[in-house]
Amino acid sequence: MAETLSMTPADRARVAAAVTAAEANTSGEIVTILAAGSDDYRDVALAWAALAGLLALVAMALLPDVYLGLYDRITGAWAQDWAPGRLFGVAALVAALKFAGTWLLLLWRPLRLALTPGPVRQRRVHARALAAFRIGAERRTTGRTGILIYLSLAEHRAEIIADESIAEQVPADVWGQALSAMLVEIRAGRMADGLIAAVEQVGQVLAAHFPRAADDRNELPDRLIEV
Repeated sequence: MAETLSMTPADRARVAAAVTAAEANTSGEIVTILAAGSDDYRDVALAWAALAGLLALVAMALLPDVYLGLYDRITGAWAQDWAPGRLFGVAALVAALKFAGTWLLLLWRPLRLALTPGPVRQRRVHARALAAFRIGAERRTTGRTGILIYLSLAEHRAEIIADESIAEQVPADVWGQALSAMLVEIRAGRMADGLIAAVEQVGQVLAAHFPRAADDRNELPDRLIEV
């Protein structure tokens, strides 16, 4: 899967049509959200920069002669005894340079994402998906039968979150098949097909548990929401 995957107007229309078709047989309401990313992870960059500064101080403590000799060569100073104040000043300078250098490197988002632990990315995606669900689907239907399909490109992760009426009847692990079907297509570069595959499988599950009533009406938008 690649963050550079994009959706054309025709792709968006296909996803919306798939949602409409899936909802034709169920009282459930499917919401699809496509996010470029779920977090900027600047706190992770800050943590790595702080660690780099700390490690620099540890290295100076373990190998003081190496660092102080290097400082003398760079500045052209004669070998000398180091006063405590000057020694601490050099240590602070080295730590600050390491911190700043690491922070600047991690301003490049792909590197920042690569250095973000998988569990952290997973938690951030879930939190963003949950927030989107609460805004866009939770308890917004008459029978509380809304369900969110959320895809976050930067993290290469997806979530399916169901409203309480669905969650009471359908175990959460059932949605794993829909997620797998979606990710297979997306890894092949077919993002619209992946979303459609997930919508179709979710629609089949909903139709089995929540068949469409004669007076059912469309309560949530069928279009793909991009954030």
